[in-house]
Amino acid sequence: MANFARIDKNNIVQSIQVVDNENLLNENGVEEEAFGITYLNKIHGVEFTWIQSSLDGSFRKNCAEIGFTYDKVKDAFIPIKPYESWVTLNEDTCQWEAPVSKPDDGKQYEWNEIEKSWDERTPGTEEWT
Repeated sequence: MANFARIDKNNIVQSIQVVDNENLLNENGVEEEAFGITYLNKIHGVEFTWIQSSLDGSFRKNCAEIGFTYDKVKDAFIPIKPYESWVTLNEDTCQWEAPVSKPDDGKQYEWNEIEKSWDERTPGTEEWT
């Protein structure tokens, strides 16, 4: 199975379609994105733009989701910015980065946009510590 993102004129992902691998095979039995696009155009019409996405982010950096942006230059799907204060896009991962590094001590944290800091969470509860 392969995932394809339908993007609009602003390169925003509008939907995700799953295509059976058999619909991606060329005459030599090799998967090609173009064959998946041709298959989707037969079903949905040619007015849509389709871009293949990988579930594990092995290509195009991230698995496409509705609302993500497809960056043609980076050939990557970029997630929606989770918080207004997260203004740095990591060029290698195409993931938004917090202005403060998340502690790496094995504890659970959640971003506090008001304080612009990581708040420790009490395991098993929804309350803040």
